Amino acid sequence: MLEVSSLKVSYGQSEVIHGVDFTAHKNETLAIMGRNGMGKTTMFKTLIGILNHDSGTITLDGQDLTGLPSHARVDAGLAYVPQGRMIFSHLTVMENIQAGLEVASQRRHVPDEIFSMFPVLHDMRNRKGGNLSGGQQQQLAIARALVSEPKVLLLDEPTEGIQPSIIKEIAGTLNEIQKMRDITIVVSEQILSFTLDVADRIMVIESGKIVHDVPREGCDADQITAYLSV
Repeated sequence: MLEVSSLKVSYGQSEVIHGVDFTAHKNETLAIMGRNGMGKTTMFKTLIGILNHDSGTITLDGQDLTGLPSHARVDAGLAYVPQGRMIFSHLTVMENIQAGLEVASQRRHVPDEIFSMFPVLHDMRNRKGGNLSGGQQQQLAIARALVSEPKVLLLDEPTEGIQPSIIKEIAGTLNEIQKMRDITIVVSEQILSFTLDVADRIMVIESGKIVHDVPREGCDADQITAYLSV
């Protein structure tokens, strides 16, 4: 569904993503793990078109996204939940979600499915986004992305700054999304327990290179933990 080939990204003269190759298959949840500064966020920003890349290709369901602006990538079926959530704090919950409808085909209303997945957002639909807890803001950011009807959902460190009980809820929600929709999820993460709850496959990025790629079933948690240790 999403194929990345020989991707290289630089900040000025410093190359930070070094020829990365990976494929996220249809209806798969792929976790990309790594310590801070290893290139996860840079790669996600490049996939959605916020950052330019030096070389390589990005293909979504057979369509070449290389060189397209971010809004065209969303039109093609790519959605992005950024690190830190980046919701509109002065808009209401409902207005935040409706922002995602701008690219949804022939849709003017938030589908009931969204509120069945995120009932707390229905209860707080008239509250300002900035007044929500970190966990509620994360759910809002995911809901906003989902109403764009994506084929591939990119989630950049969704557990950052969220308490453990809510992390479990988010894992359950992502698994429910997988069951309810034809969707591929690519998530960057540092918390292994969360990753093991949601991922079909786990990759590790280190210094801008993929150094480990293994199915969740039968993976060596100690080996992955060693990669994540400073």
